[in-house]
Amino acid sequence: MGNVTDDTNLWTEALRKGDEKALAHFFKLHYRGLHYFVSKMVLDDAEAEDIAASAFVKLWERKEDFESAQGIKAFLFITCRNASLNFLKQLKRRTSKQQEYVQHLDLIDLAVLNQVVESEFLNILHQEVELLPEQCRNVFTLLYFEGKKTDEVASLMNISVKTVRNHKARAIEILHNSFLKKAASDALTLAVFIFLNKK
Repeated sequence: MGNVTDDTNLWTEALRKGDEKALAHFFKLHYRGLHYFVSKMVLDDAEAEDIAASAFVKLWERKEDFESAQGIKAFLFITCRNASLNFLKQLKRRTSKQQEYVQHLDLIDLAVLNQVVESEFLNILHQEVELLPEQCRNVFTLLYFEGKKTDEVASLMNISVKTVRNHKARAIEILHNSFLKKAASDALTLAVFIFLNKK
């Protein structure tokens, strides 16, 4: 396959023709973000898994309807949003956060948009982190995704605190440059900086 646009078009066409590999491709591409997005709304991890997985079943049932990858992505997020709201409305006992979602359905699109942006950011970040050198990747994952402290990472990896900081600095520099080279939007680049400056 050639450039990204061509690849995307080929996968979309393959899905329309009933190629299960294409379904697997879109599942790998979007499942993590969808699960994160849904779990933020329903506050129930098992239910989030079911809702996200069910969206791909519905995608397969309507596979001939899609002409673009963007349309596929939009369908998946809208399907998950609707299923999440239905789940919340059917709950007999809700947490205060879940009740807030149900009571403000007219504002839900804005909340959903924020969650989509955050999910998309995390998806892209995870993909970039996978490309880091092994030690940098391990340090970054422990610090940012698992919430470990610098000294804890040093102990877990059997390296010095200074080495942890060096790997962290290198990882941040690589990620920063990677996002700039990809011509990421200002909002996405800002999200990266905010995320990286949490530690």
